[in-house]
Amino acid sequence: MKKKDYFSQKEVELALVEIKNQINRSNFFPEIIFSINRGGCIPGVYLSHILNIPHHVIDIQLRDMKNNINISNLLESAKLEKNILIVDDINDTGATFNFVKNSLAEYKANFSYTSLIENKSSNFKVDFKGKIIDKNINPNWIIFPWENLN
Repeated sequence: MKKKDYFSQKEVELALVEIKNQINRSNFFPEIIFSINRGGCIPGVYLSHILNIPHHVIDIQLRDMKNNINISNLLESAKLEKNILIVDDINDTGATFNFVKNSLAEYKANFSYTSLIENKSSNFKVDFKGKIIDKNINPNWIIFPWENLN
């Protein structure tokens, strides 16, 4: 069993402020947020309030439920050529973000990607990140506050 590291609520808040600051310094301002279900939902809602923009959820759970992917609402927004921010809690291996990016390849909307935690050794690099870790050095499983309600 993998060892666990707990990402505190305070760390979540600091990561969200860092992401907001990075977005404010960039040339990208999102018009809509899409959170990746489940881990991206809570940070996505927070960012929606912080940035005062709409929030929606897409269902991509490559680890648990590969056959129940639903990104139709994202594809509909992509047709409108909006600035779209895709949110997840952690960019671990890059598989989920790569899946989203590949699904959006034919659309002209502007997409940016963000995660509370960016794994330095991931094969996908998000545009905005709250904290950087390296799972090659510390491979512990990250537990977020919403996953630790016991």
